[in-house]
Amino acid sequence: MAGTSRRDNRPQDEPVRILQITDTHLYADPEGRLLGQKTRQTLELVLDLATGAPDGFDLVLLTGDLVHDESAEGYDYLQRRLAALDTPCYCLPGNHDEARVMSRVLDGNTLNLTTAVRCGAWNLVFLDSTVPGEDGGHLSAGQLARLQNALAQRPDDPTLICIHHQPVPVGSAWIDTMALDNPDDFFGILDRHPQVRGVLWGHVHQEFYSIRGDVHLMGTPSTCIQFLPGSEEFAMDRLTPGLRWLELRPDGRIDTRVERVASYPDPLKLGTGGY
Repeated sequence: MAGTSRRDNRPQDEPVRILQITDTHLYADPEGRLLGQKTRQTLELVLDLATGAPDGFDLVLLTGDLVHDESAEGYDYLQRRLAALDTPCYCLPGNHDEARVMSRVLDGNTLNLTTAVRCGAWNLVFLDSTVPGEDGGHLSAGQLARLQNALAQRPDDPTLICIHHQPVPVGSAWIDTMALDNPDDFFGILDRHPQVRGVLWGHVHQEFYSIRGDVHLMGTPSTCIQFLPGSEEFAMDRLTPGLRWLELRPDGRIDTRVERVASYPDPLKLGTGGY
């Protein structure tokens, strides 16, 4: 992953309010559709919802599958659109992203690829769980070593880990075959570092929340189509596109909730067998 550790200048005694959006699946073509939905249009609905929030937000996190067709035009559109938010934006790749194109278009621009961000009292660590040519995820020895080092260097900072693939089953059998394949290595490191307070991911196109010890485990709806929770096989949900709010408090507490748009712009194609 491109980028280096960054620092945000927010005071450490103030909470950090985060907007997470994920799995935007954009195309070079402005009319590009995923299972019947124009993904630029559904993203616009989600961003309208976010910018209408009375409390605002301090930064934006995008947790992978930003572009569906691996196009430079898709990444360029996303960074230009997010520039209008006038807010720091950080991202990591998903299995549908093209790492070289993503790095070339985004690095150093509005939407930043990075490995870590310090914001207020918090340390945010970004991991690349993608495997070229594969839908499932894996954390390489290098990624695990970087995680270990990042946590060892800041043992007193409450920490949020951001990743694309789910490190625990979400209960949908078909998508859980495409989860992180070495979660024991991942959680083995987290268990040695009690400052970790949350793990945040995309990929699953549905809301998920659980607690493991003192660690919040959070999966977030896509800004486009949703997958049906609890389904054995691929199935779409009627629930609408959404986002996740997180408030990271200086004492290490996390307040979080999912919010969804009112409706889809076009009829859903619920009988579709996959994509």
